[in-house]
Amino acid sequence: MDTFEADAVVIGAGAVGLATARALALAGRDVLVLEATSAIATETSSRNSEVIHAGLYYATGSLKARLCVEGRRKLYQYCAAHGVEAHRCGKLVVAVDDAEAGATPALLKRALENGVEDIRLIDGAEARRLEPALSPDVRVAIHSETSGLFDSHAYFLALQGEFEDRGGALAFNAPVVRGEALADGIEIETGGASPSRIKARSVVNSAGHQALPVARAIAGGPHYADLAMSWVKGSYFTASGRAAFARLIYPMHNSTTQGLHLAIDLGGRTRLGPDAEWLPAGAAPPFDYVVDPSRAEHFYREVRRYWPGLKDGALQPDYSGVRPKIVGKGQPSADFLIDGPGQHGVAGLVNLIGIESPGLTSSLAIGEMVAARL
Repeated sequence: MDTFEADAVVIGAGAVGLATARALALAGRDVLVLEATSAIATETSSRNSEVIHAGLYYATGSLKARLCVEGRRKLYQYCAAHGVEAHRCGKLVVAVDDAEAGATPALLKRALENGVEDIRLIDGAEARRLEPALSPDVRVAIHSETSGLFDSHAYFLALQGEFEDRGGALAFNAPVVRGEALADGIEIETGGASPSRIKARSVVNSAGHQALPVARAIAGGPHYADLAMSWVKGSYFTASGRAAFARLIYPMHNSTTQGLHLAIDLGGRTRLGPDAEWLPAGAAPPFDYVVDPSRAEHFYREVRRYWPGLKDGALQPDYSGVRPKIVGKGQPSADFLIDGPGQHGVAGLVNLIGIESPGLTSSLAIGEMVAARL
């Protein structure tokens, strides 16, 4: 087994891992990224909607709220500077009944408290002037002009290139199997075809679906005995035919549904989803990402609440992803767990667990936060 020393090791080459590697490299650190698979961003990062979130939904003062707003601003700037396609198309959050309409002022208030710019409440008539295909049942809508879509894969490649240009390295097929917190650093052992032992000054655990097992495999580090992972599969469908909308369309959440989102992707396709399928207790990666065609029935029913023109037979299964949750079904949504030396007392170690949406939008801000803690 090869043994060597490193300055900073980042475990996981997803959006947050790559953004953290970039931030560390910009801070002058020598960075090694360990990726368990044979390519970057193969897990949560590449199986999402590519939406740039404005920051409406998250509890004011939470990491999700703060890092989403900060990350969104940084992300638009980064895409413009690095030639990554990004489209600030805007979003309408639409209410189609009295209960949903009654909930919109509170959501708008939260968005404003979170620092979201260019957002306002409009009536149904104005919403239909902006998007004529909307249902006549739409009572009111929140218009968020800063929401958008971007080419996430080009973004990942830009992050990789940036930290490698500053001397960083990326090792594929290098799953972390164990580690140990020492007095003068953290030792990490990788498996795979070329196992190695690496002693690093700093280690960032951004292992995505495997983040909790990796954290527990580091002796002397926090083991999070009270945490249990839950998994939510989200499936996407595409709708055939000419795109009927220019903006993102999100239904207001209510007591019976979380709603299904509509986006016109950068290729001009109408994409719907994700839905939320809680996987059974005991489910664990690797996951089955096949989309069940029968889930289309739910999509037709929910989407027609705000888009009655969706035609029979228009939906086709597209792809799916699985969101890592540190709470169970029916529990309040949890904040990001970004756990550094100030929280657990182990010098040089940061664990990132349960980084779900809006993790992609927040990634640059998360990376800078992690680098600052090391």
